[in-house]
Parts: sequence; structure tokens; C-alpha cells
Amino acid sequence: MTTSDAGANFSQQIAHHLPYLRRYARALTGSQSSGDAFATTTLEAILMDRDAYANDASPRVALFRAFRLVWQSAGAPDQQSDMPMPRSLETAAQGHMAQLTPDTRQALLLNSIEEFSAEEIGQIMDISTQDAEDLIAAARREIEESMAGDVLVIEDEAIIAMDLHSIVTSIGHNVTGIGRTRDAAIELGLKKTPNLILADIQLADNSSGIDAVNALLQQIGDIPVIFITAFPERLLTGDKPEPAFVIAKPYTEDQVRSAVGQAMFFSSTETLKTA
Repeated sequence: MTTSDAGANFSQQIAHHLPYLRRYARALTGSQSSGDAFATTTLEAILMDRDAYANDASPRVALFRAFRLVWQSAGAPDQQSDMPMPRSLETAAQGHMAQLTPDTRQALLLNSIEEFSAEEIGQIMDISTQDAEDLIAAARREIEESMAGDVLVIEDEAIIAMDLHSIVTSIGHNVTGIGRTRDAAIELGLKKTPNLILADIQLADNSSGIDAVNALLQQIGDIPVIFITAFPERLLTGDKPEPAFVIAKPYTEDQVRSAVGQAMFFSSTETLKTA
């Protein structure tokens, strides 16, 4: 293989996994701008020093490990938010955040959202497989026990809607309603303001879950949103606005539980109920 061929192959590897690194970075930091900045810095670090990209690991593991090194070098900063919060809410969020260490948050996201195995997480974080399993378990306990709130589900497929309802209620949250169309979702959201929205992007009458979410946020203010969709690439384009949480169908229960817990934990509002 020539040098140019090797370079092209390397670029293709990076490009394939980059949207998922950006998704992970946003979920980890809680901010599109901060997450994208860390992803960009990771790419710059790899281009400047190829040793930062571990060639002995799979391309995906190597990319996320490089991100981990960049994130650590920045002091593993606390989760941020693109949404301005009143001081009282900021103080409350910081109090909940203090319960979860950066390592447990990272291990949980790597496992539940990005579906890395405990062994792979160990490679990314330079810890043992057992330590990775312990971090995942600790993070789940801390997050699920932290907050409970009201959730609006926007989903047109009855079986999926029932499954999401079951998952959400099993971790202590209340489902305020299930909207199958844009108009129905907006009506439900205005009838009872949710603390979190779980939304598909393509609905029964060919209306848009994105439109429903945007209309609701304009009227009820900023609340966390998790998109669960068969078309994640439509939401990970690099353009603003983009959600911090995007889960691809078919999803796993762990992915939904983790994303809901993260969104509730870090985007808490005064209307949330202490669990």
C-alpha cells in the first residue's frame, strides 16, 4: 500500500466514525458547541501526532481513545449546557452533577449510547475490564436515582411507543402522553408541559417530529429532547440546532435508560420532582 493509499484509508476510517464521536462528545459535555469543539481538537491532535491514534486498537476504539486523551488533558471539564439557566437552576444542576464523576459518566455513555463493550471501554479509558463494568454500574445507579419527571413521547409506531412507555416508567418517570402526529404531539405538550421529550422524526401522517419539537420549544421554552430515529444522519449534519441526544433505531433498553437519565440529570429544571 502506498503512502497516499494509507492516508486515504486513514481518512475514511475517521470520517466513518466521526458522526458518532460528535454524538458522544455532545452527550458527554451536554453542549453541541463544547462537544464539537472537543471532537475538532481530537482530529487536530491526531493529524499533528499520529501516535495519538492507537493503531493497535480498532479504528473506532482508537478514535474514542484519542478523544479521551484530549478530554483528560483539558481537565475532564464538568458538563455544560447551551441553554442559559437562572442561577438557582444552575446551582441545583451543579449539585446533582457533583454526584457523578467524569469517569462514571464517560463509561456509561460509551457503553449505553455508543455500545462499546466493557473490554473496549477499558482500552479507551486505560482501565481494566472489571473497573469499566464497575463504573457503568455505579453511573446507572447514581443517575437513575437522581431525578424523576414528566416525559412526552412522540412516536407513531404503537409497539415502539408502548416499549418506550415501559422503559421510561420503569425508571421512575411519568409519561404525560404519546403523540402519533405533529399536531397531536403539540396538543399534548401544551396541555401538560413535559420535562423531557422523546421524539421520532418521521410520524404517521408524514408529519415531522422535528417540527413538533421545534413548535413546542418555541411555546414552552427549552427542555431536553432525545430523538430516537431510524435516520440519525438527518440530525448529525454539523448544522445548528442539533440535539445532544440521538439514538438510532433499533435501540436497546440500556440506550434509552442512559439517555433519559443523562438528560434528566444534567438538564434539570425546577419542575422536576426529586426521586
